[in-house]
Amino acid sequence: MPNIKSAIKRVKVSRAKNLQNRMKKSELKTAIRRYREALAAKSDNAEALMRIAIKKLDQAAAKKLIHKNAASRKKSQLMKALKASV
Repeated sequence: MPNIKSAIKRVKVSRAKNLQNRMKKSELKTAIRRYREALAAKSDNAEALMRIAIKKLDQAAAKKLIHKNAASRKKSQLMKALKASV
């Protein structure tokens, strides 16, 4: 454990940010999973769930939780899956 006041604060802040980032990544994965489950079940709300998942991907890329190219690739995969299921 650090002794210097600024180092103590950095540890505290980095722990808080780590928790927030994990929470956001978890929300993203959940949105993608729900969309894929809706596709598999041929649900009517798959398109709405895709929009939610794409929004979460864009937000994660904007906050640099994931790389922008990774977000773009995932969005492409989600849209491709929707077109294939129709």
